[in-house]
Amino acid sequence: MASASRTLTRALRSATPIRASNSARLAIRAQPIRHHYQRRAYSTPTPEQPDKYEGNPSGMIWGAGALLAIAAGYGAYLSKPEWFGKDSKAKTAIITPKFDDYQRVYNEIAQRLEEKDDYDDGSYGPVLLRLAWHASGTYDAQTGTGGSNGATMRFAPEGDHGANAGLKAARDFLEPVKAANPWITYSDLWILAGVCAIQEMQGPKVPYRPGRSDRDVSFCTPDGRLPDASQGASHIRAIFGRMGFSDKEMVALSGAHALGRCHNDRSGFDGPWTFSPTTLTNDYYKLLLEEKWSYKKWNGPRQFEDVKTKSLMMLPTDMEIIKDKSFRSWAEKYARDNDLFFKDFSDSVCRLFELGVPFSVPEEQRWTFKSSFD
Repeated sequence: MASASRTLTRALRSATPIRASNSARLAIRAQPIRHHYQRRAYSTPTPEQPDKYEGNPSGMIWGAGALLAIAAGYGAYLSKPEWFGKDSKAKTAIITPKFDDYQRVYNEIAQRLEEKDDYDDGSYGPVLLRLAWHASGTYDAQTGTGGSNGATMRFAPEGDHGANAGLKAARDFLEPVKAANPWITYSDLWILAGVCAIQEMQGPKVPYRPGRSDRDVSFCTPDGRLPDASQGASHIRAIFGRMGFSDKEMVALSGAHALGRCHNDRSGFDGPWTFSPTTLTNDYYKLLLEEKWSYKKWNGPRQFEDVKTKSLMMLPTDMEIIKDKSFRSWAEKYARDNDLFFKDFSDSVCRLFELGVPFSVPEEQRWTFKSSFD
């Protein structure tokens, strides 16, 4: 707009000497024509020789009008880009998103979960929860590094870690949601998707607050910070202890294994933990304690299968929960009381999702989203 105005001003200024030249043209009609260039510049036009010089006043008026039209059109483009087939800035950028904006994103994720039912056992829910879990579980309390603040799994060094195999499916699932809501960070989106997955799979309400920022590749965490399913109780305590979790929280978080399944082409393990891998219940603890388990005879890594149906599996780390006295006491509590499991799982996963995030919103102002069941 400013450029068009400057052009118009220069054009109008140049019109004044042109009017003076018209007077000069009338004054020298009777004078001898001395130079050829003067005849072209000042001679009166005749039918055989129309006026073609560029300083024609009427031409300048039309030019000025055209410039005004261009300037007006450019101004309209800036203020109303939707008139020209462009998205309005007001629609693509929300300066201060509120609860309703995040609830709308939650609803979009929930709708995609319902529509995209061709993944694994009929839901992307388990892999979305795994994405949020693995994005958060890299936190190191001693160094203050890792955690959900950064979404650094977007980059190859972290995205290619063995524990993150297969999570591209979850990230790709969320890309259309991110494109439709460019104001939300990947970090907040991934955690919101985890909350949505838990609630839409009939789990407990999980409080949420935004405030995570996306970081560059330099913030990627080293490999080895996530649990290794082939290890024992000491490894579990080392991994969860690094994040600051107690035995109670470790066992509560392990209840997420009620959902989803392992894939031979990703982790090397294979099979679901429960008979309802898209519904969150305390069945994981019941099956772990009540069923008989034996080593699976196959060419894959060491894992367990239920003796009765041979259709379920448990990992070596799962079996440690019933071998370790402290772990087992909490597993028994959760097997008896689904409400207690839901309460402790919600509290633990909420804390997991917030590790390492410098929130400006206090804990008492966390949000609880409505699910599609409400």
